[in-house]
Amino acid sequence: MSELDALREAAAGCTACPLYRNATQTVFGEGPERALVMLVGEQPGDQEDRQGHPFVGPAGRILDEALADAGIPRDRTYVTNAVKHFKWRARGKRRIHDKPNWSEVAACRPWLEGEATAVKPKAIVALGATAARAVTGRTVAITRERGHELESDLAPVVVATFHPSAVLRAQDRKDEMLAALAEDLRLVAKHLN
Repeated sequence: MSELDALREAAAGCTACPLYRNATQTVFGEGPERALVMLVGEQPGDQEDRQGHPFVGPAGRILDEALADAGIPRDRTYVTNAVKHFKWRARGKRRIHDKPNWSEVAACRPWLEGEATAVKPKAIVALGATAARAVTGRTVAITRERGHELESDLAPVVVATFHPSAVLRAQDRKDEMLAALAEDLRLVAKHLN
């Protein structure tokens, strides 16, 4: 059993915070054990929670588009989230995303550390402010710090950028934000050779 498989198995039974109670399942990271890049999002969304895989919903399609534009093959990436359970609130029959609080993010930090240790990526891309805080241990203002290298003990290169779901919600700025996401990924791609 690989190190990642052992972590995945252990995380499946995680009860370190209350989020496991309302989630369908733990959504652990996926990708090659020696991926070049680790992409870290905030938490699984509704589709990810139902399917058990990260970035398979609409945000995943935006991420795939930006990775292709940057020349980073998706199959050379390891995708995961800072929080492994979907936090949501009911709105009618729909499950609406609810931002995880810092204690929930901190409860999942050992899983993120374990993934980074196992994968040993050349770079980590933190997708959104929650992921950036989980990776760096400090508050990161995405609009001000995106595209700049950040300090972290998890990888030699760490860059924060927009979360693909923020691109989806942007409506009038969607093209601009997608271009910025791809630009930040191109910066990371330069470190991969």
